Amino acid sequence: MNGRAKNVLITGAAKRIGAACAHLLHSEGCNVFLHYRSSTAEAQQLCDELNQQRPDSAKIIQADLLNMTELEAVAQESSMAWGGIDVLVNNASSFYPTAMSDVTEQQWDELLGSNLKAPFFLAKALAKTLADNKGCIVNIVDIHAERGLSGYPVYSIAKAGLAAMTKVLAKELGPSVRVNAVAPGAILWADNDLSESAKLEILQRVILKRQGEPADIAKAVLFLIKDADYITGQILTVDGGRTLFC
Repeated sequence: MNGRAKNVLITGAAKRIGAACAHLLHSEGCNVFLHYRSSTAEAQQLCDELNQQRPDSAKIIQADLLNMTELEAVAQESSMAWGGIDVLVNNASSFYPTAMSDVTEQQWDELLGSNLKAPFFLAKALAKTLADNKGCIVNIVDIHAERGLSGYPVYSIAKAGLAAMTKVLAKELGPSVRVNAVAPGAILWADNDLSESAKLEILQRVILKRQGEPADIAKAVLFLIKDADYITGQILTVDGGRTLFC
């Protein structure tokens, strides 16, 4: 990055898309503050790896972002680490199916909490330091925010809220802070072990006829941080053309 190193807080950074973002942004000269909830070993390994490449360029913090005290501690500690946060990447997300007939209040609170409430209150807590540094926020939403994923009504509602929040916060925090989002398509398969035939059926509805990689999302995040000075309130879809199908 041009000028001083940017300080980036990434939630859910230990694995998958969060880790890919951490690797790429770090390789571009950023300092990365890695939040995780339960993946202690993976977070520590990633932090150690990045610090071996560049000393004191990565730090970790464990927190349940559904707990407001812990969320505020993440905001405070990350802001103090290198003298202020320039970028917030809201990546942490709970994802699991919820049959409409069986949805519980606990499931509602968890899915809305991780995908919508936590990103909002982190943005609120970091608004001043982001404004002082002319920083930005990148939210990781989902193509199913626009058209809900069957069997995942609460998750889809939460991501739709995050997509709306991206546009709202762009107005509320501008002109000092840009707020954008990335909407992944078929990047990582869910942990509930889709059958090969189910995966093939999904990919047949992708124009590029292949699965994406976490690195594809990380590159979109990097673009919005580094090269999108006149872009705010936008959602960049990275889905290989999946949403071109009805």
